[in-house]
Amino acid sequence: MVQIKQKNVHGIKIGYTTGVFDLFHIGHLNILKNCKSMCDKLIVGVTVDELVKYKFKKAVIPFSERIEIIRSCKYVDVAIPQYEINKLEVVKKLKVSYLFVGDDWYKTKKWKIQENKLKKLNCRVIYFPYTKGTSSSIINQTLIKLRKKK
Repeated sequence: MVQIKQKNVHGIKIGYTTGVFDLFHIGHLNILKNCKSMCDKLIVGVTVDELVKYKFKKAVIPFSERIEIIRSCKYVDVAIPQYEINKLEVVKKLKVSYLFVGDDWYKTKKWKIQENKLKKLNCRVIYFPYTKGTSSSIINQTLIKLRKKK
């Protein structure tokens, strides 16, 4: 892997990523591990329950437990609540060098605009692939089916 040397004004590379992190699984771990490998300090925004509803979903695990799980992960330096979808303000406030997102956003019109705005803040967007075949939605659907059989 090519080592990237984009540092903030304090000389450290700060990475930021966000997620619901419901029903924590290997895909979540892979993302956090990959993010941490590219920065000195990894800050993770955990989506609050109210914001999860924007996707017309409901987290299985409550926010207070999800953020504790993320805080306990050895790849995470700091876990904070994510109250808004727009990441520009938090990137500006935290002086983030890298914003890590899933590759489903790659080359979309919305994220091309985001990338340009973030570039002005000296923040680079890094896209990571999702772990195929594993997601909280799939796990939750499986649990629902298993419970119905009982």
